[in-house]
This record gives sequence, C-alpha cells and structure tokens, in this order.
Amino acid sequence: MQQHENDLDEAVHRCLVAGFDGTDGVPHTLKRLIDRGLGGVILFTRNVRDADQLRRLTDELRALRPDLLVAIDNEGGGIGHLVAAGAPEVPGSYALGVVDDPDLTARCADALAGHLVSLGITVSYAPVADLQHHPDNPIVRTRSFGAEPELAARHLRAWITATEARGVASCAKHFPGHGGTVTDSHHEMAVDPRSYDEIRADVEPFRAAVDAGVPMLMSAHVVYPALDPERPATLSRRILNDLLRHDLGFDGVLVSDALEMKAIADRYGEAAGARLALAAGADQVIVAVPDLAVTLACRDAVIEALRDGMLPEERVREAAGRVRKLAERYAGVVAEGAGGAWDAEAGLDAARRAVRGAGAGGFPGLPGACVVDLFPPPHPALNWGGEDLLSEVRALDPTAVGVALNEAPVDQEALVAGVLRRAAGSPLVVATSDAGLYPWQAELRAALVAVRGDAVRVDTGLPEGGALCSYGRGKVNLRALAEVLVGGAAL
Repeated sequence: MQQHENDLDEAVHRCLVAGFDGTDGVPHTLKRLIDRGLGGVILFTRNVRDADQLRRLTDELRALRPDLLVAIDNEGGGIGHLVAAGAPEVPGSYALGVVDDPDLTARCADALAGHLVSLGITVSYAPVADLQHHPDNPIVRTRSFGAEPELAARHLRAWITATEARGVASCAKHFPGHGGTVTDSHHEMAVDPRSYDEIRADVEPFRAAVDAGVPMLMSAHVVYPALDPERPATLSRRILNDLLRHDLGFDGVLVSDALEMKAIADRYGEAAGARLALAAGADQVIVAVPDLAVTLACRDAVIEALRDGMLPEERVREAAGRVRKLAERYAGVVAEGAGGAWDAEAGLDAARRAVRGAGAGGFPGLPGACVVDLFPPPHPALNWGGEDLLSEVRALDPTAVGVALNEAPVDQEALVAGVLRRAAGSPLVVATSDAGLYPWQAELRAALVAVRGDAVRVDTGLPEGGALCSYGRGKVNLRALAEVLVGGAAL
C-alpha cells in the first residue's frame, strides 16, 4: 500500500514543470520537488548569467535527478533567454518562411539545438506551429512560419528533424493554433470564433509535426466555440483527447502553456487549472513563475483531486508514463556531452535572404541617414535583448544619427521637430514594427512623412507598406536590414 502511494506521488510530480529564481544553486524547495519526482524545470533569462554558469546549474539539477527534463523557450528571433550565454543568432520563423528554404531552416534549428546541448538543456519549447493570418493577432505574428499550412508544415518538419538529430526534444505550439485570435492569452482569455472548417487549416501544421515525429506539443489557452464552447483547449477533453489523441494520433507528451497566464489564472486559478488540464488529457503543466509556492499549490490540488476521485488515478499514471518515456529518451544526450560545432553563420544568411523591397530592382544605400526606429515595448513573458535598428546602422555607419523608441513620446511635436532638424540635408529612415497594433507609431510616422515626403519607410515586423521589410526584429534581422540601408543591395 505504501509503495502504491509513493509511486502515485512520484507520478503526480512527473506531471509538473516548475520555474524558479536564481543563477547559482538549486533552491531547497525545488530540491524537494525533484526528490519526489518533479518532471521538469523551465529556465528563463533570470536563470542565465553566462554559458559556464548555466552549464553548472543544469549539471547540478541533473545530479539531483538524472532524468529531469530541463526546458527553455528557444524560438530564435527576438525571443530567447540565452543571449548572455552566447546563443546563436537566428531570425524568427516568419523570415525563414519568407526565404522558404527548409535546408536553411534546418541549419538554424541545428545551431539552436547544438547550443542547448552544450548548456545541458534537453527540451526546447519550439517551434511555433501557429499560422499568422489575422492582421490584428497580437502574439503570433513573426513567431509563425507564415499563413499557409503547407509552408508551415515544410519548415516544421525541417526544424523538428534537425532538433531531434541533436538529441533535443522539440515542442510544437500552441495546439490547435493561436493565429485566429485578436487577444494575447498572456493577458486574458482568447477566443477563436471561426467555424470548424476554418479552424481545420490551423490544425494541419500540427498534423505535419506529429507525422514528423515531434515528441511534445503545447496547448493553447484559447477557447474555440466550434470545438468546445465552454473550455479553453488546455482544459478541454474534446480538443486534447478527441482531436489531438484520436484524430491526429499523437502519443507524445502534451504540455500546457504556463498556468499563470491570465487566460487560466484569472478565470480558474493555477491550482484548479493544473487539475483540469491533467483531467482533460495534458501530461505536464507548466508553472513558470519563480514562486515555488504556486507550483506546490498546483501539486496539492492534483493530489487532493486524486483523493476525492475527481481525477482518475489511471489518467495521472498514463501522463507520468509518457513523461518518463520522454525523459529516458533525451536524458543521456547532455550527460554524455554530445554535440559538436554548428553553423554560426546560418542565422545571418537567413536574415539577409529574408529582406525584401517593395519595388522592382535594387535599393540604393543611404549613408549618413537619420534613423527613427519605432517598435513595441518588450513583452513581459518574452525576452528582448535590447537590440534596435539605429544601433545596427551605426555599427556600420558611425555618421548615422537618430532615435529608437519603444513607447509613445511624451511630447510628439517636440520629438518630430528635433528629428527634422537632425535629418536636415540627410536621408530620413522611419522604421515601424506592428504600427497597426500600436497607433502611436503610425501617428509619429505620419507626422514625419507629412514634412519629409522623401522619408524612407521601413518595416521590421510584418509588411506595412514600407520600402523594405525584415520580417522580424531579431538581432540578425536588424543587422541584415542595416546592411541594405547603409550599402544598398539588389533585391
């Protein structure tokens, strides 16, 4: 009887992925969770000082439990938590889709995965399989490979295959697709109001990922009334079991998106979310906040649900079995020091090939330009390395001047007047990123263009009518765009 309870307790812990704070040493509470069978940890920028420190930390974690899954969001582009650890610079997925060279996508994915192995990380919560087809979607955008299911499928297969070859577990997200929403589920519940027939196209990239052997999928905190009018996908048995397990035939590990996201936390609470997600068919739930008390509350809610009969014991054991199988498959790679060199130039190559011009022919260089770079503030859940277009231009052309802004100016009139003075007699470049979602960018751009009709408009997100578009704001995206702005190019 005691052994049965111990086995069940370990199974419960296998179903949890915990975030934590600090760069040196493992907190006592986390050690206790790992000792009882914790399935995985998720790392963030807060856990990274440099590559050597991070490898020491992951070694210490794995010494506590050799089959502990050590995970991180590692999509590339401007989204990544390993800048301080020397992460390879690769563009986001949309730029890779624009180039549409699956071999190049594989080279970029291989670089990211090779770096993860060197750091002792076994799970990459990437790639994004969502389709970007709604112009007002605030969260997918250049994280997606594009709007077409077949395009996304090609690049998902390339990414997953390359990551698997490195012995790192990839994770396609966010099932069954976050691209049809106009809400960021980090902030509130998102709803995709489309019909079942319309949603089916978004499911196809996930089907391709499953066919490619992806070992993990991540669910979306999105309500799809055509699939389940009551619960978001993360908590929906209809979506996780009927659609994913039965229709797509996925038998790998299904992990929830982070439970502290407002879509779950505000409506259900993290603890109830953990219980409901496991009951619906999830195998692991992520509690990314560093406050381990939240993870403990989720654990306790699952244990209580088992005692009350609200959560079937066989469901938790099934989930834990999948996690164990995954852990056994990937645990040995970093322990053996597997890896090897990767193509450090793949990302810049991809970013250069992704830059597009609006007109036919080439783009003339604009030395000595005044560059105004406007872009959204950093997302609280996604890392931003601090890169901006002006800095990249000045690295190539020290005579360039300008301003970089990620929020509306306090005095737009004064700012416009100052920019126009500095740009007198010089080319003026006005770059925006998602100006349709951030009206202050559009207003500021319009005020500058109204006086300087010769200003060159540039887009660093999705196309918005500019003369050039980089299709992303990763460091290599901005560097490639700067090369064109300074030196010109045949496009």
